[in-house]
Amino acid sequence: MASAPIPDRCFADEPLIARDVARGVARLFFRQDMFGLCEVPLPNGRRADMMAIDARGLLTIVEIKVSRADLLGDQKWPDYLDYCDRFFWAVPAGFALPLLDLETCGPDLSGLIVADRYDAAIVRDAPMRKLAAARRKAETLRFARRAARRLTGDLDPGLAGLD
Repeated sequence: MASAPIPDRCFADEPLIARDVARGVARLFFRQDMFGLCEVPLPNGRRADMMAIDARGLLTIVEIKVSRADLLGDQKWPDYLDYCDRFFWAVPAGFALPLLDLETCGPDLSGLIVADRYDAAIVRDAPMRKLAAARRKAETLRFARRAARRLTGDLDPGLAGLD
């Protein structure tokens, strides 16, 4: 079975390697019965690179980094923690992994995925920080509606809008 391409709206302004990492992460998640969306706006004004939901309703956010400067310049990642049960960094193969052990990258709060366009592997699992029930309900509903809105836009591009 051929894999579907990542839609053009995903990582449109990012280097191709970011798309490749996202594709590998999507394949890893698929094998784990998790399904995600790319570039997900959060209520706090941030935008998660990827957000996925599993069969138990647990939400995972993935922040993709493809360069040292991108990683070290990211001071906003803690803002994602209030909207997920687990948080991962995802990087391409060959990335300087010791950089992700820095205190600024929250190794005690985050996991690590190494990916290429064909696959991905969890190098460090993310700690579970379960969302409160009310937040989980709100975020699950927001996730489901965003996914449905994107599918509707794929069916009829005239209905597609920014989300």
